[in-house]
Amino acid sequence: MGGVRQKLLAGAIVLTTVGLMATAAEGYISGKTWTAINRANRHGPFVGLVVPNTFEMVPVLNSPSFVASKTIPNLDVQGRRFRFGAIGGQNVVMVMTGLSMLNAGLATQMLLSLFRVKGIVHWGIAGNANEDLQIGDVTIPEYWAHLSLWNWQRYGDGKENELPLEAAGDYTREYGFLNFSDYTVGQGNPAMAANELNSIWYQPEEIFPASGVPEERQHAFWVRASKRYYALAAKLEGMELPACVNGTTTCLPRAPRVVRVSRGCSGNVFLDNARYRQFLRTKFECTPIEMESAAVALVAYQQGVPFLTIRSLSDLAGGGSALGNEASTFISIAAQNAVDVMLKFVPLLKEQ
Repeated sequence: MGGVRQKLLAGAIVLTTVGLMATAAEGYISGKTWTAINRANRHGPFVGLVVPNTFEMVPVLNSPSFVASKTIPNLDVQGRRFRFGAIGGQNVVMVMTGLSMLNAGLATQMLLSLFRVKGIVHWGIAGNANEDLQIGDVTIPEYWAHLSLWNWQRYGDGKENELPLEAAGDYTREYGFLNFSDYTVGQGNPAMAANELNSIWYQPEEIFPASGVPEERQHAFWVRASKRYYALAAKLEGMELPACVNGTTTCLPRAPRVVRVSRGCSGNVFLDNARYRQFLRTKFECTPIEMESAAVALVAYQQGVPFLTIRSLSDLAGGGSALGNEASTFISIAAQNAVDVMLKFVPLLKEQ
């Protein structure tokens, strides 16, 4: 009997081990889910639609321009819902990222890893750093940068001092810095103007392109949108957009317009400070400033997939009304304008 029990126990251990190996081999995505992914990919390649939040996604779902797939309307994978359909005859797969660079990068990488995606279109609202534009205007930047990766310099060091690990190639002074004492009230008194927070130096991202050698890092600061997509976006610059918040008499000074701009900037910061907004505009020539687009751009760039970002301006960061930030007042018109432009742009990709 003892021998039989030992053989049964050994057999159970083997079966358990095989089961664990099978689970690991599936990468924690079930075989059933992989089957559904493969079935969905038969309708590809898709244009991947990446949207930050529900209020920027729901207008798409409610639009007659978006036709949901009848075979696989949506597929849930590891906390993300991928929605399938078509816009102007162009098959699309859409994912909502959630707030922040981390969520945007993670969702974009999942989209590209799981599905046959030929290009990415990202849209949403943004703060504005360009006082030549107004709330409701829809911006399409040619370049994106992530501006919340810093080397924070110790007090007493200056721009002539090498940063820690700079010699090893980990950090650089190439892209400039923000010195906190430059923004101290009472700068006429040098003793009062000094600030122990000193300076932050802006850093490029370490990237590992799919076309490169694994584990050999490269660096990227400004990431360029697809040349073809950016050129196609010129066709949208004459679009008519509403000037009033839907169902109200709250209107903008003029009808919003679509504008291609040079640069957009992202960071894990909701910016409602006029002085920092002015610094970003002067230093980096940012127009839209928000929390996701550079992450989408960096992932798309590393995977060799063309992308374009459409961002509608919801507020002048730190400016506008003295009563507070205007985003809550104009969020609906800003979100709808971004959606309207995206819905016009996606069909252009089918024509190419």
